[in-house]
Amino acid sequence: MPLVRLQKILAEAGVASRRAAEKLIVDGHVTVDGAVIDTLGAKVDPDAVEVAVDGRPVRARKKLYVALHKPPGFLCTRTDPEDRQTVLELLPKEWSNLYPVGRLDRESEGLIFLTNDGDFSLRLTHPRFGVRKKYIAHVEGRIDQPALASFTEGVEDAGEVLKAERARLISANNSHSVVELELAQGKNREVRRLFAALGLEVVTLRRTQIGPIRLAELPAGKWRILSPAEVKSLLPARD
Repeated sequence: MPLVRLQKILAEAGVASRRAAEKLIVDGHVTVDGAVIDTLGAKVDPDAVEVAVDGRPVRARKKLYVALHKPPGFLCTRTDPEDRQTVLELLPKEWSNLYPVGRLDRESEGLIFLTNDGDFSLRLTHPRFGVRKKYIAHVEGRIDQPALASFTEGVEDAGEVLKAERARLISANNSHSVVELELAQGKNREVRRLFAALGLEVVTLRRTQIGPIRLAELPAGKWRILSPAEVKSLLPARD
């Protein structure tokens, strides 16, 4: 069998995301046949050696990919030190090994994936893969065409350039506007910051699509398992 990078083995076993697996390796938590391996890039034959994290053998897990309609008020994390509600509470207890792919802020709702496949998570969240996401924002005030154009031209906020790939005005009146944005960068709270940079306040925000997968009619708080074809459609260049 071809040799596989150690961090990929950990990620595919659901131990952690690829980035988190790299930190486990560097921090000396990972052993191969009892010997600590703390060098990134190390490759092994997973069928010929025993890989362990903190002494616990790593076993290949069945990969699971879940689409969830996150309601407002839930955190996209596995645990919270303040004991606030998390998206894991919306899933069956036996899926406690899953973790969110990216984030939606607490006030927002919409489509989010959860998985135990670290490689899948990396490819959907790293900027170099440019996976596009669509959002519907209800905003206070009227948005005009110059403001709409500024979203795709880019605005600066906190030293970062925020930019939408596409922006579409769905409706507007003197008190309220509805806008659809498509983004590819994945920066923290990017949609809300785009509007705030123009002095506009987002009232509600819903993510409606990730790549080709749509939220569609999935009710808030409910989940469904992605089909193999859907997973493949999200990762067209996967090796």
